[in-house]
Amino acid sequence: MCLAIPGKVVEIRGNTAIVDYNGIRKEARIDFVKDVRVGDYVIVHTGFAIEKIDEDEAIKSLKAWDEVLRDENE
Repeated sequence: MCLAIPGKVVEIRGNTAIVDYNGIRKEARIDFVKDVRVGDYVIVHTGFAIEKIDEDEAIKSLKAWDEVLRDENE
């Protein structure tokens, strides 16, 4: 199962981006997504960015995940 959690690109080194997931930073290849820039939100699967996502949609998704995780911990 794959969970599509958006991450924010905070750094780019060649074809590799550093993606921030609420403070956890992971590397992701960006070969398959055009025009990725620092500040963009991406969906990553198996270490590869597979889609850019609009910032507003990313924030909505992150808020929804926060709610799910908060409810799970109660």
